[in-house]
Formats: sequence, structure tokens, C-alpha cells
Amino acid sequence: MLVEDLGRAGYTPALELQQRLVARVQAQGDPSYVLLVEHDPPVITLGRRAEMQHVLADPAHLAAAGVQLVKVSRGGDVTWHGPGQLVAYPILRLDTRGLTLRAYVGRLEQAVIDTLARLGIAAGRRDGLVGVWAGQEKIAAIGVAVSRWVTYHGLSLNVAADVGGFDTIIPCGIAGASVTSVSRLLGRDVGLEEVKPVLIECLTEALGFEQVREDCLPRAESRGGLAGVARASRPRVAGPSRPCSDHGQDARGTHGRDAHATRLPRWLRKSIPAGPGAAEVRKLLGRLELGTVCSSARCPNQAECFARGTATFMILGDRCTRRCRFCAVPCGEPPPVNDAEADAVAEAAATLGLRHVVITSVTRDDLPDGGAGHFAKVTLAVRARLPEAVIEVLVPDFQGDERALATALAGGCDVLNHNVETVPRLYPAVRPQADYRRSLGLLEAAKRIRGGAVDAAADAPAKRLWTKSGLMLGLGETREELPAVLADLRAAGCDILTLGQYLAPSPTHHPVARFIPPEEFDEIRAQAQSFGFSAVAAGPFVRSSYHAEDVFNAGLAGTAKK
Repeated sequence: MLVEDLGRAGYTPALELQQRLVARVQAQGDPSYVLLVEHDPPVITLGRRAEMQHVLADPAHLAAAGVQLVKVSRGGDVTWHGPGQLVAYPILRLDTRGLTLRAYVGRLEQAVIDTLARLGIAAGRRDGLVGVWAGQEKIAAIGVAVSRWVTYHGLSLNVAADVGGFDTIIPCGIAGASVTSVSRLLGRDVGLEEVKPVLIECLTEALGFEQVREDCLPRAESRGGLAGVARASRPRVAGPSRPCSDHGQDARGTHGRDAHATRLPRWLRKSIPAGPGAAEVRKLLGRLELGTVCSSARCPNQAECFARGTATFMILGDRCTRRCRFCAVPCGEPPPVNDAEADAVAEAAATLGLRHVVITSVTRDDLPDGGAGHFAKVTLAVRARLPEAVIEVLVPDFQGDERALATALAGGCDVLNHNVETVPRLYPAVRPQADYRRSLGLLEAAKRIRGGAVDAAADAPAKRLWTKSGLMLGLGETREELPAVLADLRAAGCDILTLGQYLAPSPTHHPVARFIPPEEFDEIRAQAQSFGFSAVAAGPFVRSSYHAEDVFNAGLAGTAKK
């Protein structure tokens, strides 16, 4: 997929560029394009089903205010485009990608839903209506056209707080509909440059592209009537492969949809840090062709961690051999093991100056050792570049194979992390290919393989193996079930525990049963600490590797205090 950012541009020249690219794709078949644009001057467009009475302002007054009024060939009714709104125009062949028009519209909606989820906003669809909604307010419109199987027009996402242009129309012809924006929901000014790379990642994923290249058109061609418009600088985005759940097709079932579409409570709204740090991390990861669980799992902390210059490296490919109902990581046939990955991870960790390096992977049940040897290879490469760093590996269960676990530990990691994720009662619904007792056995075996636990606080981290695990709360567990899990983890020798809020990655994933308020997380943290963990991190945004260095240091301090 080739991406061209037009910056700010008028509607007509952008449409003319779309038409030229449509003709090219019709003639050549490939490649596919996405144009990003912020329309200025503002424009009101009327789709094929639009009625003039849905335009509330007098056309003469609109013209005097510099607002264009344009009839277009896309589907849908009337909408507004203007400054502060991010518009994306995908141009691709539906037939060669095996997509119907309805499925394609669904995938555009899903890309917006996923983008908003990564920004900390829960959004979804409404039955019988096209577009994306945050609660009862519309935040994104979809309107497409197809010519000889090639798409044009696309989607618009309201980013800036000022969406006053919608006051001049009945949005999408829906009487009484109200409109909102990313900035309004997050309570801060959000710029388009912060949203663009996230939207591109989600479009890449939803539309099933393997690679993305930006600045794809010759300058003269991309400008074609757009001269004088400044081009924004932006990082290259490497897009992930399509998730096996295929939730962008016609997946409009009710399972999980209501929970996913419910607006997040105030304590789960997260602002996006400003500054160049995140862009630099993305650029480094793109150059080294490295994956992160931050992106693949759609972590809500991704922007914060990238801005702080940290990332959790995900090795062994970007496709998992298991189909856990809570996880957004794509599943399917994994790629061959990349032997160069170890040096790339080591270079990235050294370039970022990490003192605490977290390495995880997809589950690779297709490999004889489950990928354990590759874990050891990556760990040794990082240790060679950063001998003083703490290295934490977040591993799969290796199907209970202790020989594979011993191979992974032979790399010399300091922290062995393996998440039990939830209470045993929910495993069939949430982790059908995993086993609660097998996960506990892995944590216990890790200590035994490395010679048992060392309780002396004076021991350096590298001379002791720390074990760590985590649970997601809000999947449907009860408070009465948690103590038994905490006791099981301590009996298995688990030193460090993380507890965070589960957020459904999409409407087709396991639904959120409940949002746990921060004060209840505080109660659960105190309860867990009473079981004797060296450190407990608990809170709505806590994840396995979130602030991993701080949590580990808290474990050191907790052991020293004991």
C-alpha cells in the first residue's frame, strides 16, 4: 500500500488526483494507494442519496464564507470536510482482494474503531447506519464509490475540537444526530500528525496489506493543482498483517459489540504525549524491521511508551499459532524465523539506551522448541551490547516442555515473565488453547531450572532469576476467585505481579464484562501484596511490560526491605 500525505488541500484537486490514480489501478491492477488530506477551504459534499434540505445554510451564505458545496458520486448523504478533520481516500481493487463493497465499508469502519481504541476512545457501529460512533455521537463518516472494481472517496475522522461546520448540515441526513471529535473526547487538543500514523497502521491491518511505503508519488504528480500546500513530515509506518478474526468484514454480530461501543469511563481516557520521541522510535523500528507487542496488541500505552523512548520487542514474527479471544495479535501461519532479528533487537535496545529490555513473542507451536532457542539467541545478543541491562523475557508456555524452557533460560535473562491472564474458570472462553496449571508449572519450573530462588537481597539481578506474571481484570472474573489465583502464583514462586483492565480490541473479541475503578484496583493491590509478592503493579492501564523497569526496581526494593 502506497501512502501519500497531501497535507492541506482543496477538495477538487484532491478528487482529480483520486481519479487519475483510479485509472492507473484499473489499468495496472497494482499497487494500491491511500491519500491523506485535510481539506481547506472547507467543503460540504452531497452524496448520491443527499437531499438539499439537509443543507441548513443558504448556499450563497456558504459561498460568501468560503465553504464549497459539491455534488459527488460517492454513496451516502451530506457531510462536511474542513480543517481539523483527517480524511483518507483508499484506492484499491476489490475483486483481487476478495472483497465485496459491504465488506470493504466494514473494514474502513473497523480501521477507525481500532485507531480510536489505540488513542483511548471506545467506539463502534450502530445498526443500520454506516460510520463510527462514540456513544451516541458520530465521530467518523464513511462514503465510498467504486468504478470497475476500484474504490475511491473513503473516510473522514474528526480530530480537532472545532466541528462547528456540521452545524450547517444534518450530518449524513440523520435528524438529531450530534457529532464529536477525538480532541473533545480526550479533553485536549490533538493534532492530525499524532493520528495519521495510527490510522495508517490500522488501515494496513484492516485491509490486509503486508507493507506500506510513504511519499509514493512524484512531487509534481502528487501536487497536480496542490502547489503551495505544505507537506507535513511524518514517520514511515510498517503495517502488520491482517488479523485472523477478519473482524472488518460483515462481522456485525452482537457478541461483545455493546461493551466495546460503550464510551470508556473517565479514568480510562488517556491523552497522547506530544514531542518527537514516538516518531523517532517508530522510525528506528521501521528501519530495523522490528515488531512490537505495543502495536500488534493495540496497547493503550503505546504512544506514552514510544514517547518515553521505550518499546517491548516482539520476536518470531507477527502471527500467532493460537486464537486467544482477548488478544489483538494476528494469528495464522507464521513466517520463517528471522536469524538477523537478534542483532536487530540488540541494536534497537542499544540505540534507545534501554536499561531494562523486554522481549516477547507470538506463540509458535509450529516450532519444535516453541521458539525457545531464538529467545536465548536474542537475549545473548542484547547482553553482548548492553551487559548491565536487566533483560526480561515474556514467554509463551512452550506447551509445558521444560527442555524448551531451559533452552530459553540459557540465554541468561534476569526476569522470566509468563502471564496466567485470567482465572481458571474463564480459560475455555478466553484462552482455549492454554492451560492454567501448565502456566503455573512453567513459573515453578523456571526457578527450579535456574537453581531455585535466592532470597539474599544483596545478590545482583543477573545472579537470580525473578519470575513475573499478570492478569487482566474485567473479563468476567469475580473478586472471590482472585485470592485462589494469587495463592497459586505465590506457591509457584512468582515474585512480581501485574494487574490491569481488560479492553476488548474489537467487537468480535471477548467482551468487557466490567470496568474496574481505580479505587478497586488499589484494594486488589493491597490484597495481592498481603500474599508476599516482591512487587505488585495494579491499575487500569497496567500491562505486563508497562513501566517494567520501575516495577522491577520496586521488586528489588521490596526484597531488600524483607
